[in-house]
Amino acid sequence: MSPPTDLDRLSPAELKGLIVKQWEELAELRRMIGALRDEIARLKGGPGRPNIKPSGMERASEPKSPGSSGQRGRGRGDTRSKLSIDEERVIKVTARPRGSLFKGYTSFVVQDLVIRPHVVNFRCERWQTPDGGTMVASLPAGIRGHFGPQLRRFVLAQYHQGQMTVPRLVTLLRSLGIFISKRQLMRLLIDGQDRFCDEARAVLRAGLESAAWITVDDTAARHKSANGSCTQIGNGHFAWFGTTASKSRLDFLDLLRAGHTDYIVNAEALDYLREQHVSGAIITQLAEHPDKHFPDLKAWRAHLDRFGIRSSEAARDLVCIATEGALWGSVKANGLLPRTVIVSDDAGRFNVGLHALCWVHAERLVQKLDTFTDQHRAAQQRVLSQLWRLYKALKGYCKYPSAHRKAVLEACFDRIFRDQRSGFVPLDRLLARLHNNKSELLRVLERPEIPLHTNGSENDLRSQVTRRKVSGGTRSDAGRDCRDAFLTLAKTAAKLGFTFWDYLGARLATPGQTDVPYLPAVVRHRCATS
Repeated sequence: MSPPTDLDRLSPAELKGLIVKQWEELAELRRMIGALRDEIARLKGGPGRPNIKPSGMERASEPKSPGSSGQRGRGRGDTRSKLSIDEERVIKVTARPRGSLFKGYTSFVVQDLVIRPHVVNFRCERWQTPDGGTMVASLPAGIRGHFGPQLRRFVLAQYHQGQMTVPRLVTLLRSLGIFISKRQLMRLLIDGQDRFCDEARAVLRAGLESAAWITVDDTAARHKSANGSCTQIGNGHFAWFGTTASKSRLDFLDLLRAGHTDYIVNAEALDYLREQHVSGAIITQLAEHPDKHFPDLKAWRAHLDRFGIRSSEAARDLVCIATEGALWGSVKANGLLPRTVIVSDDAGRFNVGLHALCWVHAERLVQKLDTFTDQHRAAQQRVLSQLWRLYKALKGYCKYPSAHRKAVLEACFDRIFRDQRSGFVPLDRLLARLHNNKSELLRVLERPEIPLHTNGSENDLRSQVTRRKVSGGTRSDAGRDCRDAFLTLAKTAAKLGFTFWDYLGARLATPGQTDVPYLPAVVRHRCATS
């Protein structure tokens, strides 16, 4: 890829040809590097990079607007009408010919940013009262510690929304003239953030109390040098994130309690135990015992000990299922998920209550099948085209539901997943397995308002994935809770139409900042009216 010694003598056509050739060689080198990395991963026993193409089912099933092909997109509109002018400067002509006439001004608007340190010395009056005491004037609202609200606002926005690391943020602040240490910056990020954590928890409660549907997903997370999981719960009006030590249904049900700590044995808890095929004798003991409410995990485990359930290692699974039932009873008793549909991928931990499956993940299973003959590939493509047509029809049903269309779609589902035989055994087995999930894949026929996929959750989780790649994991429980809380508040504010910068300014009492309403109240209103 070394260029010739004298580039000045090359013609434009020769220069263009040289650039094209170098780009081709660069693309080939990138391909070879990727292949070598895959080979190194294979030799180390790793799986290598997965070769999974993104599903085009959602975009392909969208109706095309007439005249959209070849038409340029709408412009951004007039920028000046959206700006408020803070300063006007008159620029005079330095030299003009004699006899020139003044014709007014030509406006040229420039957007700029003013960033500079601003140090205030508050001289608080001190008075001695007649009884010998001392009275000192209070600091203005928003002042907490030796760093002002605007600086705290900037730090929180840069770290949580700008995805900056702590060392880089310290370097940036020092370059701007702020005298701050890494320890002091960590205190600004973590200490005294209980009200933000409380508002984030209230966002989850408001959503689970009033939302008609939620989508859920999870991704890996690191906490205290151990692998864990970050779970996203949300819909079009809110997003909430919670980090747990593992991917289990027990942890998911604990998150669904939205901060409540009680364990309750009620009708919903007993129904859950019956669905899990728990012994009838155990269910009868729990149902007939007078104690039904337990304030915490310690009291619940003591209750199980009284029945002798925890007396052996063999009863560990039974303890886990019984605890799941008590958690589900707490969820329902606290008014959460009244008729809410939980839309997820095929992960078993999310299969609780009214459950629906993501069609994009179902279609991805067909795409991932390894084909070995032309017959296999033809059968795979035929099934994929059938799935895309059915998916488009389901989207149309969501807009205009009817009993006739419901019956037609159910029959079409059976023809695709139950009645046809392709001769490609893995594909036929997969279709049979997907047919067993018919009620969850066709939940939309009963609840047309729910989405057919979990793309919203996957998009929300990208911020968490970026945070993990940039900063690794968290070292303290307070750091973990703050990371989840501020990610929740930033995503929820954006979905409700507020900027995270304005939200922080309102909560930190920044001078001149307009008020931003309490996010849980807005979430509850939007979910109830949508």
